[in-house]
Parts: sequence; structure tokens; C-alpha cells
Amino acid sequence: MALQISATNPEHPALLLELPWHLPLQEWPERYLVPLPRGISRHVVRYARAGDEVIAVKELARRPALREYELLRDLDRIGIPAVDPLAVVTGRAGDGGEPLESVLVTRHLGGSMPYRSMFETTLRPATMHRLMDALAVLLVRLHLAGFAWGDCSLSNTLFRRDAGAYAAYLVDAETGELHPELSPGQRTYDLDLARVNISGELLDLEASGALHPSVDPIEFGTEICARYEGLWRELTRTSVYPAGKYHYIERRIRRLNDLGFDVAEMQIEHASNGDTVTFVPKVVDAGHHQRQLLRLTGLDAEENQARRLLNDLESWMATQDDHAPDGALPGARPEVLAHRWVREVFRPTVRAVPPGLRGAMDQAEIYHELLEHRWYLSERAQHDIGLDTVVEDYIRNILPKARETLRPTAE
Repeated sequence: MALQISATNPEHPALLLELPWHLPLQEWPERYLVPLPRGISRHVVRYARAGDEVIAVKELARRPALREYELLRDLDRIGIPAVDPLAVVTGRAGDGGEPLESVLVTRHLGGSMPYRSMFETTLRPATMHRLMDALAVLLVRLHLAGFAWGDCSLSNTLFRRDAGAYAAYLVDAETGELHPELSPGQRTYDLDLARVNISGELLDLEASGALHPSVDPIEFGTEICARYEGLWRELTRTSVYPAGKYHYIERRIRRLNDLGFDVAEMQIEHASNGDTVTFVPKVVDAGHHQRQLLRLTGLDAEENQARRLLNDLESWMATQDDHAPDGALPGARPEVLAHRWVREVFRPTVRAVPPGLRGAMDQAEIYHELLEHRWYLSERAQHDIGLDTVVEDYIRNILPKARETLRPTAE
């Protein structure tokens, strides 16, 4: 069988052809590889460079490779946080003509970390709780979309910093199944697997001495269930309100927005006696603040980063009514002011931090860090500190101490 490359982008096959597909992945020469931390996998996985992109290459049998490729494409289509599928390579053969396993090629998720690399320094319990929050949100989003993961675990997840929290991304979809809707039994099965897998992974870390002594592996495994159930209940529960109290429905929607979700479709029913109104969120989409920030500014960020940037944008816009430079008039449309904020505040501030010192942080995370530092300096000084001063102090006093934890990625 001849070598075949099925790709999502017409440019990728030409770039991928330069890689040594005639060699088993374990034997690839160092010149093709990128030294990035890898999580535990049942398959051989390597990071390599294809043109200007860093890719993850996973070796597995042809049928599961094709199946996972299609599942990842489905998840991308419905907006689920998962690694981007780039290609699947089949028909590989060695120099002697012996058949080699197929490979799945995904784009490396910039700024991400497998959980084991995060435990190279012992994580505090507060950080562990944030990881569980991120994983619970990911699992809820998958289940709302009708995706049964079948192997939810820390090993099958990548984490990115998200304004003091973390965002979780699915890495391994090999055992997943996409349905129109999941039954309670399917969700419970996924959740039970998550609890067992996470407890087992944490017990492993405990045995190696990498777990904080106050972290109980069994309790943290159970915690994912409690966090999931609380979020699922809030997103899907039926509310009954007195007739005429329509602001209660608006308040419920605002509460879902605060959690980072939009109500894309709802069901509202009046009782036959006219005394009550029943409200049910029928379709709930994550990424409320992400979409709002993207619409206003064109900036693409994680959910918590977007929330933080929107708060800063709103505060800045409130100061522009009486002073409108560049010929802008007071009362300008929010989109106009938002683009001015990007041009005059966000970009100059981020660019003031030298690229070599940014480590794995993207622009939105850098700006969040600077806002945090501005709050700290302003509290200490008991008056507002300008961003120029904040950037100087951040570069001089904060970044040097954070070099180890902000190692640059290969991007």
C-alpha cells in the first residue's frame, strides 16, 4: 500500500512529506524532533517540526488513527477545546518494505503543559483545585455536545494558563463517541472513569514523592464528580418562577453568562392556571466572554482571560467620554472604542515585555499578569500606578523569578 496523507489543509502534505515516515517513530533522528515535555501515552508520541509549525505525531493502528482524526475534526467543528487535527498518515513501510503503523498528526498546543510536567515542582492544593475545575468544565462541555470521552484522565488532557486559572484541552479522543445526546448512564460512566483514573494518577505521583502531602488522591478523584455535578445542574436545571417575574429569567441567564456560558436556545412554558412560568435552557454554549471579546476587539483568548480583558476594557472606556483623542467623539460606538483600546493600551503594553522573557505566556496572559501586578503595586502605594511603571517593575522584579516556570515553548 502506498504512503497516503489525508490532511485538513492543502499546504500540510508537502510539509509532512519531508519527515522520515519510513522509520518507526521511536527511531526518528533528533534533527526532526522538538524537545517538549510529553505526557504518558499508551502509544509512541513525538513532537516534530513541519515548516514553521510544531506538530505532535502519534503512532497507532490505521483504523483507530482514522477514527480519532475524524472525531477530532468533529470536536473542532462544534468548538470543543481539543488539539487540532492536521493529518493522518497511512500506508507507511520501512526500508525493507515491512509495514509500519499509521500516525495521527495534531498541532502542538502552544503554552500547554501535560500534568506530569506541572508536578516537577510540587503543586499547592489550591492549584490542584483549579486543575479539577478546568477538567470538570471540559467534561461538562463534552457531555453537552453529546461526546462520551470514555477515558477522561489527567494524562489525556493538556492545561493552559487562563488568568489565574487553567483551561483544559482534550488530547486523546481514541475512545470517544459522538452522539446527538448523552443519557444519564453514559454521563455517569464517563464520570466514574474520570474519578478512578484521576485517583490512580495522583496515587502514582504520591508514590514518587511529587504530590503535596496535604493532597489526598482519593478525595481529589472524588472532587471532580462534585464539581461536575454542580456545574451540570446549574447549566441544565429547570426553573419555575411566578408569572410576570420575567426578570428572574434574565437573572438566571446572567448567572450562566457569569459562569462563561451563553443560552443559545431556551424553552419557556406558562402553567395552565397562569400562575407560574417554567424556564429550561435547551442549548448552552461555552465561551460567552471569549465571543464578546472577539466581537469587540478581534482578540482571541481563553475564557477567564477574556473576562479579565473585558473588565479592563470597560474601565478604560468609562474614562473616554470626556476625553476622546484621535478625533473620536464622546459616545462613540463600543466597537470603535474597543479597537482604540487594543491599539493604544493593550498592544503597546504587551509589546513592552521583551519576547525572550515571556516564556510560555500568550499575549492575553501577559496582560492579565500585568493587571495583577498593577493592582498589587497600587494597593501598596495607596494610589493608582500607571501601566508604564507597572511594566518596568514587572520586568525587573517579577519575570526574573518566574523564568523557571515560564519556560518558552518551541513555538
